[in-house]
Amino acid sequence: MKKTNTEKKKKINKFKFFCLLVVFVFLAAYVMFEIIGLMRNPSNTVIVKEGTVTKEETVTGVIIRDETIVQGKNLKNGMQHIVDEGDKVAVGDPIFRYLSNDESQTKQKITELDNKISVAISENNQILYSSSTKLIDSQILDKIKELPEINSVQILKENKRNVSSLILKKAKLAGDLSPTGSTLKQLINERSKLEKQITDGAEYIKAEKSGIVSYRIDGFEDKLNDDDFSKYTKDYIKKLNFKVGDIVPVNNEKGKIINNFKCYIGVISKSQEAKNAKEGQKISIVLPNAQMVKGKIVRINREGNNSEVVLIIEFEEGIESLSIYRSIRVDLVWWDKVGNKVPNSAIFDVNGLSYVIRSNNGYNDYVLVKVLKKSDEYSIVSNYSLVELKELNLKQNISTSLLLYDEIVLNPSQSMKNAIN
Repeated sequence: MKKTNTEKKKKINKFKFFCLLVVFVFLAAYVMFEIIGLMRNPSNTVIVKEGTVTKEETVTGVIIRDETIVQGKNLKNGMQHIVDEGDKVAVGDPIFRYLSNDESQTKQKITELDNKISVAISENNQILYSSSTKLIDSQILDKIKELPEINSVQILKENKRNVSSLILKKAKLAGDLSPTGSTLKQLINERSKLEKQITDGAEYIKAEKSGIVSYRIDGFEDKLNDDDFSKYTKDYIKKLNFKVGDIVPVNNEKGKIINNFKCYIGVISKSQEAKNAKEGQKISIVLPNAQMVKGKIVRINREGNNSEVVLIIEFEEGIESLSIYRSIRVDLVWWDKVGNKVPNSAIFDVNGLSYVIRSNNGYNDYVLVKVLKKSDEYSIVSNYSLVELKELNLKQNISTSLLLYDEIVLNPSQSMKNAIN
């Protein structure tokens, strides 16, 4: 009998142990599930602040310009820039010059003359400050000091002749009449003749129109212009096969003038914003130098319903910085909106309306919000007007006013979302 009772107790204990084990396994599984859920959707909070939300996309573009090639006839001797790359000129301004024949040899002669002139000036200065010239200067000064005390006209004339004689004597010693002075004058005249020879033999190229000067020629000046925007299809642009950001090489025979009032960029885009865009629509562009400029879509070339589109965008600023490029990468800023900035991960939809969960000292309440603009990560939200709220006919337990610096829940769990019902 005792043996039977013992066996029964053992069976009961085993059953209890099994039940406890099952409960423990379920609890452990539940805890693990919640931990994984928190890892996937951590319920942190964020403060509502005023901010800006933008919709941007990065695209590659081809620069389209109104540019005119300028060149002369004397190409073989090389050219000298008068106006630097990227500077502006007016009509008639000299841009660059072609070197004259034998200009390098002529410049070498001028250098040699400069050395001789330097030596002659040094020798002339030595004579100028010699004891002889100092004595003459002293005699001239004495004669001048005597002038106020002379009453006789005859003596005054004599004194004047003496001063003139002394000045002539000094000129013979140190001035143009001296051997050194005569040599110096001859060297200077010879140098002037050589300079005139260079100037007369050079060909100067002047601006036929105002604009930005560039010496970077790539051969596309007559092809990538603003005459006909319809030709810039997706295939046309892709066949150009430009490398993004490559620097256009400097040409040693000619230059060009770029229209500094307008420039264009042709970009290929498959974004929804590009597909929905309209000609005349305003847009902002961030150039490679980080300058943001205002632009306008002047042409949209579409191919099919869901294909990529080509946008031709006109802009008027930052043109000087692009003279060295033909293909660049830019950011298109489709829109920007300022207001209460909220992460998209804090917003959830129920029955076509958007909500956030506000946290206040451990108590959560649901707040209805109106999403004004939405990017990939953030939204600008506002509150509904009284008229709109009346039409919505909401439940009484729903808040309708989200304020700056409210604390809202990020990544609310599904159970938190379902509790709104």
